[in-house]
Amino acid sequence: MAEVLILPGWQNSGPAHWQSRWEELYGFTRVQQHDWMQPLRGDWMAQLEEAVLATTGPVYLVAHSMGCMLTAAWAAHSQNSHRVQGALLVAPGDPEREELRSALKSWSPIVRQRLPFRSVLLGSRDDPYCSYERAQGFAADWGAEFVDYGHCGHINADSGLLDWPHGLAQLHQLMETKKES
Repeated sequence: MAEVLILPGWQNSGPAHWQSRWEELYGFTRVQQHDWMQPLRGDWMAQLEEAVLATTGPVYLVAHSMGCMLTAAWAAHSQNSHRVQGALLVAPGDPEREELRSALKSWSPIVRQRLPFRSVLLGSRDDPYCSYERAQGFAADWGAEFVDYGHCGHINADSGLLDWPHGLAQLHQLMETKKES
């Protein structure tokens, strides 16, 4: 049975966020971080490594915002990335934006290596934390299928997604596609 790891971004995902709702509704596992407010890339990577090692079956990652950056950084360095079957990458945050650089120093430069597993990246045309063009560039560099999610902000609780059935369908499609290949 596949295990789904939830990777929230900077400052975590609150109770109204679709990631939190999925965790509660479907029993997905949130990868906890030592410090959500002052994220250190190496520390976050170590937490993800521990979470992956604690799984017993195939793993899927569901990343939001800085969780997407975490996925790329971890995959580039881990000896266990083969355990991950796929990743749903939603609204990547851009730690190289001028207004975010000082708070997210350890996240630059952004890891832009191709991911060793199938991935789908959903990008919004009006995301305040990552331009549409940058999201497309991350998808291309990571080898992710890019999905234009229209004008949906940061694809978070403020976007009014509630349980976000369309996102869940994207995850299920990713999981089914992997089984067929």
